[in-house]
Amino acid sequence: MLTIRLKEDYIKLGQALKAAGLVGSGVEAKIVIQDGLVTVNEKTEYQRGKKLYDKDIVAYNGETVRIIK
Repeated sequence: MLTIRLKEDYIKLGQALKAAGLVGSGVEAKIVIQDGLVTVNEKTEYQRGKKLYDKDIVAYNGETVRIIK
């Protein structure tokens, strides 16, 4: 499981995917999110700007990312 440490109160979903290295660009993040390929806390998420907070879990393409404060 990968982890992303928050520098602010939250990180947006698209930024988190890029920071974790799961996508190569913001455009790619937008596409995989809109296609329903990303889950947040085991629920499919379609909003690229979804705010992620401490203890949220993102899953995409067999990889899991935990957001930590």
